[in-house]
Amino acid sequence: MAASMSLTALPGFPRIRPGDDLAALILEGLEAAALRLEAGDVIVVAQKVVSKAEGRLVDLQDVTPSAPAHELAERAEKDPRLVELILLESREVLRVRPGLIIVEHRLGFVCANAGIDHSNVDQAAGERVLLLPEDPDASARRLRDRLEAACGVRPAVLIIDSHGRAWRMGTVGVAIGVAGLPALLDLRGRPDLFGRRLQVTQVGLADEVAAAASLLMGQADEGCPVVHLRGLRYPPHDGSLAELLRPRELDLFR
Repeated sequence: MAASMSLTALPGFPRIRPGDDLAALILEGLEAAALRLEAGDVIVVAQKVVSKAEGRLVDLQDVTPSAPAHELAERAEKDPRLVELILLESREVLRVRPGLIIVEHRLGFVCANAGIDHSNVDQAAGERVLLLPEDPDASARRLRDRLEAACGVRPAVLIIDSHGRAWRMGTVGVAIGVAGLPALLDLRGRPDLFGRRLQVTQVGLADEVAAAASLLMGQADEGCPVVHLRGLRYPPHDGSLAELLRPRELDLFR
């Protein structure tokens, strides 16, 4: 990889509303941070600002829950309207307990409550929740194209979210949208320090970058949804979220 890297949270990022030009705001943030994009740079963007800009806000007052949503809501002790959205955003419900529904999201990963969130959502009008982007890989590609058109260099772009883990406490940043770098770095066949060939080692490169960036973004009222990373060396490969998803036939826990 690299002996050193720098991560910078872009300062003064405004609150995002539906229809905002996120690429233009990122460019303004880079200028405010006195940063000029260079080849190999990575722009890491929090899912919430992407979802807000893309209008993925839903008012619960506009949701009519189905019979399955009512049944699941009773088991989970959740608002049936929220549960209806969780079902619409999911392929399969995997686990339920009071306060929590674990699903396989329609994008393919396992997460809590289909990634639907109330936090950092303006509730000035209605009871709004925020859904994940419709296609985070496509969102990352669009941002990448816009940044290249403006700056003449093609950075990698990650869209990240905070996920819990089945066997460990606490949430960590993970990539849900990838453009311009390998999501998964396959080290099989490379020698270790003693010349032995690695047999199984694959590195979740996009997730490692996401976790590092999320330390600067924070989880509460920090207001730092975009991070610039420089110094990461990675092979040329335009990855995608799909690289990080374990195939069902290799999943030992479902």
